[in-house]
Amino acid sequence: MLRFVVVLTVLTAFAAAASAQVTPAAGYVPPDDTPSIKIGVTVFGDYTYTQSPQAPDADGNLINPSEFSVRRSYINITGNISHLIAFRITPDVARETSSSLSGSLEFRIKYAFAQFNLDDWVTKGSWARVGIQQTPWVDFEEGIYRYRFQGTVFSEREGFLSSSDAGASFHYNFPNNYADVHVGVYNGENYNKAEVNDQKAFQIRASVRPLARGPMAWRGLRGHVFYDADHYVQNADRKRFVGSVTFEHTFLNAGVDYLKATDQTSITKPEGTGTGYSIWATPRSAKGWEGLLRFDHLTPNTASDVQTRNRTIVGVAYWFPHQGSVSAALLLDYDGQTFENVTPAIPAQRKIAVHALVNF
Repeated sequence: MLRFVVVLTVLTAFAAAASAQVTPAAGYVPPDDTPSIKIGVTVFGDYTYTQSPQAPDADGNLINPSEFSVRRSYINITGNISHLIAFRITPDVARETSSSLSGSLEFRIKYAFAQFNLDDWVTKGSWARVGIQQTPWVDFEEGIYRYRFQGTVFSEREGFLSSSDAGASFHYNFPNNYADVHVGVYNGENYNKAEVNDQKAFQIRASVRPLARGPMAWRGLRGHVFYDADHYVQNADRKRFVGSVTFEHTFLNAGVDYLKATDQTSITKPEGTGTGYSIWATPRSAKGWEGLLRFDHLTPNTASDVQTRNRTIVGVAYWFPHQGSVSAALLLDYDGQTFENVTPAIPAQRKIAVHALVNF
């Protein structure tokens, strides 16, 4: 881990030194180093009706709970100090659920990092980052899946991974868009918790696009491998492995994920291994209409191999016409979960919701 941090430090120092030595030649147009800043917003809102199970109200009447809610709202502040140095600060407003302020909306930092662009020396899109930033897998897959406003991707929804953490990372794009690698060292406790010990998480994602120069219809096919090597305490593993295949096309995005998680919270406790998979597809038309089909299956502990959790999501969305890097959508969806061989028993959960996305 120390070696990785040293490499990042040396690379950053080299970038600074090299930039000071560049002398524009005849006919050379220097990059734009004008400082800039941009402000954007992201809002996830919904109305959710719980079909089952019913719940008692204050008078003991059985009801079907329903609510209007804002699940997430981001203020995205991005900018450039120069063409070499960029930054992002994203406060996250979320519902508090586990303290004396339960039910309140709280303000916290989701992203706050500096980015050192390496386009002058290696392939475009390569960089190094330091701070609270995206982890290699979750945010990357969400960019393909696009339905974070309905709910998180499989590995985060089941509590195995987070989209953000504090650390240092490096991203490299291979020539001709055939592959990319994102590797980093993080606290491992996620962005919403403080570090608790000396253990750090080493995370790496490698993605390959085998037909990057093949037929246009198949250029969106990619294979991905993600690995997270961490420890709760010394010699007590917290490991995650994800193998995935995704496909992106004008009329269809789809993916298959396989997850394996190993957890041992203390060397005095037995090790547990969970496995699962997620299959999803988002077929769409040229008129803005899009479908959402998803099925998740999880075995939390393969030692018993009896407890399972299944989730089925079916929805239809309309994505409003737009220009540039903005998006707005409405989604009507059904979200159902079943729990098998769980003690005490958990009833099936079924919800119908209208979700809204505004991203600017």
